[in-house]
Amino acid sequence: MKLVTGGAGFIGSVLVKELNTQGHEDIWIVDRLEDDEKWRNLQGLSYVDYIHADELFSLPGDFWETVTEIYHIGAISATTEKNVDKLWENNVRYSQELIGIATLRSIPILFASSAATYGAGEHGYDDEHAGVDKLRPMNPYGFSKQYVDKWILSVEDKPEYWFSLKFFNVFGPNEYHKGDMRSLVHKGFEQINETGTVKLFKSHKEGYSDGGQLRDFVYVKDIVQAMTMLMQHKVPGSSGIYNMGTGQARSFDDLIKATFKAMGKSESIEYIPMPEHLRGQYQYFTEAKMDKFHKVFPEFKFTSLEGAVEDYVKEHLLQENPFF
Repeated sequence: MKLVTGGAGFIGSVLVKELNTQGHEDIWIVDRLEDDEKWRNLQGLSYVDYIHADELFSLPGDFWETVTEIYHIGAISATTEKNVDKLWENNVRYSQELIGIATLRSIPILFASSAATYGAGEHGYDDEHAGVDKLRPMNPYGFSKQYVDKWILSVEDKPEYWFSLKFFNVFGPNEYHKGDMRSLVHKGFEQINETGTVKLFKSHKEGYSDGGQLRDFVYVKDIVQAMTMLMQHKVPGSSGIYNMGTGQARSFDDLIKATFKAMGKSESIEYIPMPEHLRGQYQYFTEAKMDKFHKVFPEFKFTSLEGAVEDYVKEHLLQENPFF
């Protein structure tokens, strides 16, 4: 039985779809549905049942005896969240308890970290373990993810197979419920339909033009394939922290121009000042160093930015039912 926390969320629901495609329906989905639109992501998926996240650790031992793999994707993922106690409880303590169960019962576990752990990138974007202590995240969310990475590296007791994945700028279907945390492709698609123009932040840093800020944009369909490959790989010595990006930084201009093209629309971009409260925690450049992952999977190819945007727009955003 596979356990997927955050299984009704963006990456989690696409992961469940990928597992279904591979023939797996023995899946328990863990999440907090509450009153947002995440429930829509569960339509069309095959799984055993849904478990409320607050009830997971009260389940009896015979439940855990059925679990063979844990994909821990659930977390507070808003980079703008300021309540550190809330982040600590949901992102740190919850992860530690789940990793503890995985350790006790020898269950392979894969969990979500973030490129936000790299801060401003002053120490690069290398996922080698030796550099983890040097990293200085720029926001509380990144701090919570960084703490779990440092913690699992420091403890002696941990599962034989564990994978912490530092997701870069992931975009794609089933992100519709994420509000301000949606990708710029989704936001841009809406703006193009409503006004014909997309608004991008001006640059407030020397060396970067307006719209020229660079990020490692990666398609969610590639991400979930990579996740299942890592979990299936399970070769002694393969455990550890892995970057999850394409390894190629692209500009916001590139991303939006690809969106216009996929929609068959003429380009129209307006540059607006970045809000003051974002300027101190804004990443102007991210680019995953992917050597470790490609050493394990040398044949794996990430979809190009243009190809990924075209697939997302044409196969999902322009469809009557955009869900995966």
